[in-house]
Amino acid sequence: IGEWTLPGARFVLDTARDSDAGSNSLLTYQLTSNPFFSLALKENPGESHQPELALDRALDREKQSSFELVLTAVDGGDPARSGTVQVRINVTDLNDNPPVFSKSIYEARVAEDLPVGSLLLRVWATDADVGSNGRVSYSFANVPDDVPLLFTIDSDSGEIRTASLLDFEDKRKYIFGLEARDGGGLTSHCKVQIDITDENDNAPEITILSLSSPVPEDAPTGTVVAVLKVRDRDSGENAQVSCELSGEAPLSIVASPGGSYKVLVLAKALDREEAAFHELVLRASDGGDPARTGTARIRVTVLDANDNAPVFSQAEYTVRVAEDVPVASVLVTVTATDADEGLYGHVKYS
Repeated sequence: IGEWTLPGARFVLDTARDSDAGSNSLLTYQLTSNPFFSLALKENPGESHQPELALDRALDREKQSSFELVLTAVDGGDPARSGTVQVRINVTDLNDNPPVFSKSIYEARVAEDLPVGSLLLRVWATDADVGSNGRVSYSFANVPDDVPLLFTIDSDSGEIRTASLLDFEDKRKYIFGLEARDGGGLTSHCKVQIDITDENDNAPEITILSLSSPVPEDAPTGTVVAVLKVRDRDSGENAQVSCELSGEAPLSIVASPGGSYKVLVLAKALDREEAAFHELVLRASDGGDPARTGTARIRVTVLDANDNAPVFSQAEYTVRVAEDVPVASVLVTVTATDADEGLYGHVKYS
């Protein structure tokens, strides 16, 4: 009997037969007491009554899928004799139950460096029906375009896995819908929220915004030589960056209030005659474990200032000459050098 059958429906049962005659063959019927079914007798003119099974209440296969009753036929003899037959009623399923998810929202926190194909979570829905009506399949439902590119769902098991690499810096949270559908077309829905956690997968990036080179060697202490921007795309401690200069250079690092800009200033006076240029390596390290580093090379050329006087090769030149030396004779050659360059290092004598 289908569970959709309305109360009042009747189902014909077999008629009992008795080989005796007269009152000894007069039959009455009795049915095991049951709240869903009762016994009805249909009168057939000139024949014995036809027993029928009457449905008194609506059936629900999910609550009770079968019934076992006993139909008894009793003759009119004294003492009476009876016969019984077992009536087994199987309730056939109606697809009257949609799938039901175990949760309305499923949540997972996963690292951004998970390999492709990693299991993130599993959704689960049950259906109280049987057969194809109780068989559940899973699929995405009204999801953003990027979700099917990043995640897959197994239609049979409900397992959600990564389809491509995740990136915390691109997107930190995904919320999307899933649908469970049974074989009869009934559906239910749930939400999935996947939070991506940051991994230290980005090294600090150094951008040179401005560089003053060459720098006059007589520039005062505190002169700004370069302005840099330091950025790490990670978050939290992974994005906390510290900077240092390698190599011997008369420069120091000054951080801006926000910390993302660094300024290189003169820490002491320059001397072109000591070093005509300075090769610097700025190293930025983040707070990850292990830390990642980024570097930038900077070349600062020192521009000459006229800070050196000419220096004679000797403080005094003594020459002995004969009194009859011709006019315009070379008596001595004096030499002076200047440590400066260009015009500043060109020496004239007078």
